[in-house]
Amino acid sequence: MQNNNHGTGSAFAIKPAGIMNQLPEQFFAKLVQDVNRQVAAGHDVINLGQGNPDQPTPSHIVEELREAAGNPQYHKYSPFSGYAFLKEAAAQRYKEDYDVDLDPETEVAILFGGKTGLIEISQIMLEAGDVCLVPDPGYPDYWSGVALAGAEMAFMPLTEDHAYLPDYSAIAPETLERAKLMFLNYPNNPTSATAPYSFYEETVQFAREHQIVVASDFAYGAIGFDGQQPVSFLQVPGAKEVGVEFYTLSKTYNMAGWRVAFALGNKEIIRLINLMQDHVYVSLFGGIQAAAARALTDDQQCVTDLVAMYESRRNAFFEELDQIGWKAEAPKGSFFCWLPVPEGMGSREFATLLLEQAHVAVAPGIGFGTKGEGYVRIGLLTSEERLREAVRRIGKLNLF
Repeated sequence: MQNNNHGTGSAFAIKPAGIMNQLPEQFFAKLVQDVNRQVAAGHDVINLGQGNPDQPTPSHIVEELREAAGNPQYHKYSPFSGYAFLKEAAAQRYKEDYDVDLDPETEVAILFGGKTGLIEISQIMLEAGDVCLVPDPGYPDYWSGVALAGAEMAFMPLTEDHAYLPDYSAIAPETLERAKLMFLNYPNNPTSATAPYSFYEETVQFAREHQIVVASDFAYGAIGFDGQQPVSFLQVPGAKEVGVEFYTLSKTYNMAGWRVAFALGNKEIIRLINLMQDHVYVSLFGGIQAAAARALTDDQQCVTDLVAMYESRRNAFFEELDQIGWKAEAPKGSFFCWLPVPEGMGSREFATLLLEQAHVAVAPGIGFGTKGEGYVRIGLLTSEERLREAVRRIGKLNLF
């Protein structure tokens, strides 16, 4: 048999691009491994550490996909930037929910899930030497996009005494000179804080003054409690001039696995996102686009019911927290709770203790940035009964 291994016989070496060594560690992969290890050992783990919705997609949306899957038109490539009917549906939902007017053709881009858009905006806006303003604590995938663009991050601390909103006056002038992009996220992951209209007014003024593009991550935009609907960045006059908002169907309609989201707002940024995607994707399967349009345009009672369920879970959870003396502020939005760890403990140490001794998984705050230290994030993504049981297990450790 002929040996095609020409040369000196040395081993073939894969040499990846340098950028692959600069990507941030996927912090939550380890959390999943730790949970799996406890489950494999036979323990009943209550996993409150992830952000994966636990309810099924509403049946009318599933039925729409089932029917659309049989349509031969959708068996071909979709239009590069997606079907007009889906962009029109997104614009209609924004008009009905937030009284925001959007041109479906020029101000809406269809995304393969919100995470894709959050990575893409760094790639189209940033290059080496540029700075991106990033919330701390914040969603770690913002970091990934900035790293892939070869740019730098400047962290904006989110602290309890400032209502978990960034303090723009605290950002150094030399940082502002190099900053080209800023991520915001309300209702916030991980702190669950919401942002008032006045904050977005200040943001538009700040962005215009310093020529910084705003990327508003509105993933939890449908989930507000106590009768308060979260504010959209795009509701403020001038917002479309300085940025875009990212909206996903993952949380609103329990469609996390369907990977449907939108970038909405500034026409030039939307054009650039579509341009980049033209080189990487041929839009979503048409059947999924049809089902997503049905989700957006049909009766929204399923969303109202979902929010009510999360609010009920929140109330049950905080009732139990009160019983064990774990004091924290109840969330105003999102499906997360941001809870302080006991005095003298680190967030990672506390999370490990809860997993190993109470078999309750939580996400340590340090995984969201240095300002997340001292807290853990808990997801309201299991039944009220399991949430109550989790707190009772923790109570038995007598930590509070």
